[in-house]
Amino acid sequence: MPLDPQAEAFLQDMSDSGAEPWESMTPAEARVAVLAFKELGGEPEEVASVEHRFIPGPTADLPAWIYRPDKGTGEPQHGLIYFHGSGWVIANIDVVDSFSRSLANRTGCVVVAVNYQKAPEHKFPVPFDDCYSATRWVFDNASDLRLDPSRIGVIGDSAGGNLAAAVTLKARDEHGPKLAYQVLIYPAVEYGWDTASSVANAEGYGLQRASMEYFWNHYIDDPSDAAMPYCSPLAAEDHSGLPPALIVCAEFDPLCDDGRNYAAKLEAAGVPAKFRLYEGMIHGFLWMSGVFDQSRTLLDEIGREVRSALG
Repeated sequence: MPLDPQAEAFLQDMSDSGAEPWESMTPAEARVAVLAFKELGGEPEEVASVEHRFIPGPTADLPAWIYRPDKGTGEPQHGLIYFHGSGWVIANIDVVDSFSRSLANRTGCVVVAVNYQKAPEHKFPVPFDDCYSATRWVFDNASDLRLDPSRIGVIGDSAGGNLAAAVTLKARDEHGPKLAYQVLIYPAVEYGWDTASSVANAEGYGLQRASMEYFWNHYIDDPSDAAMPYCSPLAAEDHSGLPPALIVCAEFDPLCDDGRNYAAKLEAAGVPAKFRLYEGMIHGFLWMSGVFDQSRTLLDEIGREVRSALG
């Protein structure tokens, strides 16, 4: 399929504005640049409440925003723990506030958005450890949060998809939280940048092949770290016993094959996994409901699948 006209126009606007690729910036510069993405989410939707909390992590207290789509009936509700994308380096839960609100409304879930610590100041495994600790905290405090622990899932996009997938692996390995579902949006589940999609979409589509090299090298100290399944979930020897998954990729994305290959791994291991390819789309479109019609379509699809799995 050709590039979606809205994606083409967006990329042209980015080029005309003189936007630099991520790999040309320092982490500090990239953290400033990514703040512009907050405006791409469109008008923030109303939710019943947004509660700000701090979750105790292994090395720091982690900010978390808890979104409730409605006041509820007093009965335990279903929930999603959200790990945002950022290349493990940039962005925060404020940047994805519009998305988190829409996610809560579409799924009917209580959404717990976690602000894990970022590389390169905090390299692997710190962000992963933060996310796993946050997941345990949600389960340990399910009664206080008015959540049904049998109906809690994880969701992540890009680097957040990596973290969500890794959390499900550790939860299985350590007989930890019984996660009921996982949603992985263009997840970075494999160290490296030599897949066919990385080569085919190397330049000109926002996230570049060189961008992935930049982000991965900020996340890990040494390539040997990437052999660990909690760093590269695709590298795990066993993918059985994981929660059912919805895996979504964009056609013009260096990470497209990561998600496709991970879905195949899960299916081969007997894990129910739905793979969806959004044709004509680029990396990052999940956050851009104010720009892309397909972003809103994806939100609706996530809503249907999560309600079916957890509702």
